[in-house]
Amino acid sequence: MNGETAVITGASRGIGKAVATTFAREEIHVVLCARTRSAVESVADEIAEMGYDATPIRADVRDEYDVERVMEQAARINGEITYIVANAGVYHGETGETPLTTASYSAYDDHLRTNGRGVFATIRESLPHLASDARILVSSGRVARTEPAGYGSYAVSKATAEAIARGFSADIEQPVSIVDPGLVETSLTGKSGFDPSDVAAQYLWVATEASAKTIDGAVIDRKQWRKASR
Repeated sequence: MNGETAVITGASRGIGKAVATTFAREEIHVVLCARTRSAVESVADEIAEMGYDATPIRADVRDEYDVERVMEQAARINGEITYIVANAGVYHGETGETPLTTASYSAYDDHLRTNGRGVFATIRESLPHLASDARILVSSGRVARTEPAGYGSYAVSKATAEAIARGFSADIEQPVSIVDPGLVETSLTGKSGFDPSDVAAQYLWVATEASAKTIDGAVIDRKQWRKASR
């Protein structure tokens, strides 16, 4: 191991799982978080079978005490946390078919609690444990910055996550970046888009290679990554 630790939320599937596997291959100890214990433990087992180090922790980012416990455990591994990937997210309803005009209050509330407040808790609870050269990555998408019909409170929650990222960027020394990988094939996107394993390299580049000044408070999309990493 290289002595670095990454905490990745929403790591049981999709982008989170792919990012965890990619980081682990770089000999970064990955701490995997998800709400379903069996799912996150399965990912950790896969990484261990590859010969790398992973620690699975069942946690719900909607619960700040769960998140606090995750960060405390992660910090014990190498003394500090080097990377935070705030990736946990939910989408209630059929993708692109959930306009604000018919949004339920329960869906609105849980989108904000998970995709917005969950990012706040993930970053906030990591602060006492971050390395001085740590980097924080927040997963997002263009729905946060455009006016897409049909994405309703999910789009609102992603815009909230981006505002949280920019706020922390202004308030802390470590760089905070918003990573927009484009449309990725996950359960949230209706099974269309880039393969998660393809976009994981973008996250690794933002975390380990990109200029801190360039990424801090900025949205790094797929086009920027491809151009800069050529």
